[in-house]
This record gives sequence, structure tokens and C-alpha cells, in this order.
Amino acid sequence: MNINCFVFNDFETLDLFGPVEVFGKIEECIINYYSINGGIIKNNDNIQIYTENMENIINYDVLIIPGGMGTRKIINDNEYIDKIKNIVEKSKWCLTVCTGSILLAKTGLLNNKEATTNKIVLKNNYDWIIENGKNVKWIKKARWVKDEKYYTSSGISAGIDMCLGFVNDQFGEEKANEIAKRMEYKWNKNKEEDNFV
Repeated sequence: MNINCFVFNDFETLDLFGPVEVFGKIEECIINYYSINGGIIKNNDNIQIYTENMENIINYDVLIIPGGMGTRKIINDNEYIDKIKNIVEKSKWCLTVCTGSILLAKTGLLNNKEATTNKIVLKNNYDWIIENGKNVKWIKKARWVKDEKYYTSSGISAGIDMCLGFVNDQFGEEKANEIAKRMEYKWNKNKEEDNFV
């Protein structure tokens, strides 16, 4: 199973590397990093990742879209959003963390579907969320939400809970529990309740 991580400058560190830590524990998973043009992507924590051009994606299994402050810079770039939409449509599964769900909402692919996002953003910037996803059924209390092929999670560490939930759905609860134990992580299995609401 190919795990295709789509990244952009100023992504949130744990939004990306929380899921990477989960999927990295599964032998069947191959993790790849892509961006719009390829090359070095940086974030505010001074992390640099070498990425391939998104046009080089061959196997469209799982697409991960993190959030972070970089979402504010690209959400109004219609060409950028169209390219994201293209790879999401080709992917079997799409998992978003934090404000990555707002990027997904902007494509229109979450219209009439349930989703969630970062709880601080839901509280303080709800107008921005509605502006970019007015036809999405935003679930404010959820830790993560699954609707068809889309998994969306709340902020930052919630991406780990969501990915363990995805592993549970695809590989079974025993595997998800095993990964959580190896990570020394207390998995919040209740996707309907987020303690940070």
C-alpha cells in the first residue's frame, strides 16, 4: 500500500509525521513524499523534506494531506486547488489532518459529506471554514470523521488517532493496538469525542 504524503511549505510537523509514524510500522506500506513541483519543502520547525513532483505519483492508494499555516497561503490559488483535487480523485483513500480538511473542502469533494478540522480553527475562524467549505457537514465535536473514502481529523495529534482508526479498518484492531503500543501512545479510539473541543 502506497502512502502518498502531499506537502507544502509551512505544513504542521506532527500533522505529517504523526501519520508517518503510524504507517511506517506496517511492512505493507511504502511512504512517499510529493509536492506540487517537487524539491525541498520547509516548515516553521526548520524541517526540510525532499519531495517528488506530484505528477510522478504512480500508485494512488492513500493520500495524506496535512494542515498548518501553509494552508492559508495556498487555499486561494485555484490552480493549486485543482491539482490537489486531481490527485484526491485518483486516490483510493484520502486522509486529512487539521486544516488539511479545509484544502480538501475547497476542492468541492467534501460537499454534502461529514468532516472535521482543528478545533481552535473551528472556534476562532469559523467564517474562514464556511467560506471554503460551506456545503460540508462540519462535525465540531469529532476527533475524526470517516465518510466514504475520506477520513478527516481534528488538529495535530488527532491525525495519529485517525490513522490508527484507518489501520483498524484496513488491517484490524489487533494491528492498530500493536502499533499504538510500539509508539507508546494512548490511542483515543472514540472518534466522536475530542477533548479539545
